[in-house]
Amino acid sequence: MSDQAYQTIRYDLADDLATVSLNRPEKMHAMDREMRLELTDALERAAAEARAILLTSEPPAQGGKPAFCSGQDLAKIREEDVEDIVRQEYAPMLRALVEAPVPTIAAVIGPAAGAGLHLALSADVIFAARSAVFAAPFSKIGLMPAAAGSYWLARRAGLQRAFAMSYLGEPVSAEQAEAWGMIWKAVPDEELMETARKAAQRIAKGPTVAFRGAKSALRASLDNDFETQLDIEATLQGEAAASRDYQEGVAAFLEKRRPNFEGR
Repeated sequence: MSDQAYQTIRYDLADDLATVSLNRPEKMHAMDREMRLELTDALERAAAEARAILLTSEPPAQGGKPAFCSGQDLAKIREEDVEDIVRQEYAPMLRALVEAPVPTIAAVIGPAAGAGLHLALSADVIFAARSAVFAAPFSKIGLMPAAAGSYWLARRAGLQRAFAMSYLGEPVSAEQAEAWGMIWKAVPDEELMETARKAAQRIAKGPTVAFRGAKSALRASLDNDFETQLDIEATLQGEAAASRDYQEGVAAFLEKRRPNFEGR
């Protein structure tokens, strides 16, 4: 898709950083089929074009309430098969984010609820405005956390907290999410985008091959035993050591200067 073809998101590529922004502010960025398909396309595109991805949401019109994503657009889902949506639309979208070979950063403001919560939790690093709230309110409409919700809630928040969030549907503040380790950092609302963008730009200029290895190894460690993980680390470290960035990093260290990584 071209930039002009996107109707529910915005895509921007600058200085090796792809910024993908949800763009249905009048619906608090609730997801419909078009948004899921466009997000999948944009995330796959960003994985090929960029060295890091920043996932966020467009601000509302003046007087509106900011939101990251309020979840599924319930006005539309009643006309569709829920299982098919999860398998055919949510799963590819989330795989595109989780399996992106470059670092992914989410900047969350306002509600990240339901599928919006799971989208945020699928990023590698999460910054949140202090106004952000994280909620899994599926039980209120007779559903369970799906679209990677059961996977990420247990891993990001811990099993006991995942049960409580799923059963009670109560929102979790940004400060609480930070204390639990669900997110990296909670910051004042007015500082969110500057903080997240600076971090994303720094990562986009880093040693991309090493970051790809770190991402693969850390994801795998959630399910691997110790010996398997040692073997994976050796392989991925070998790949990093064969990169031009490794040569530049060592040279910069010895010459007492800042490295100029190329991402290869």
